[in-house]
Amino acid sequence: MDFNDEIFFDNHIPDFSERGGIAPCTEKKLNEIYYTLNIVRIFANNIQDMEEKKDYTVTQEQLARFAKALGHPARIAIMHFLAKQKTCYFGDIHEELPIAKATVSQHLKELKDAGLIQGEVETPKVKYCINRENWQLARKLFKEFFELCICKSGECC
Repeated sequence: MDFNDEIFFDNHIPDFSERGGIAPCTEKKLNEIYYTLNIVRIFANNIQDMEEKKDYTVTQEQLARFAKALGHPARIAIMHFLAKQKTCYFGDIHEELPIAKATVSQHLKELKDAGLIQGEVETPKVKYCINRENWQLARKLFKEFFELCICKSGECC
């Protein structure tokens, strides 16, 4: 059977009793199969729809990754703090900023995963710096993004 067969597009449960009076247990099993195949058809159609959608550009994905990493005030505070340092910071950032010690590592990980900071663990402290190359890239991407003017006439809603 093909997913496009008529049985898959019926909006009701087929009445298998009209097809020769099959046993109730068999009818129940056929109804279960019908429902399962309908779910498979819906899932297959959704996958096909997803495959037809256009992919995001590398620039869009990178910009979104930077935006996500900077999407929390604690991470903005960390980046601001690191940007003011003359050298890499070697210490416990939670002692310098109003951020709970329990959450600092998660925020640092998010920033590091986005490539905005780089760090090394030297027990018991951690050394962190802004990743200058990626910081410049983020700066460029955000600048280009915010310079896009959707409405040039100033009469937009």
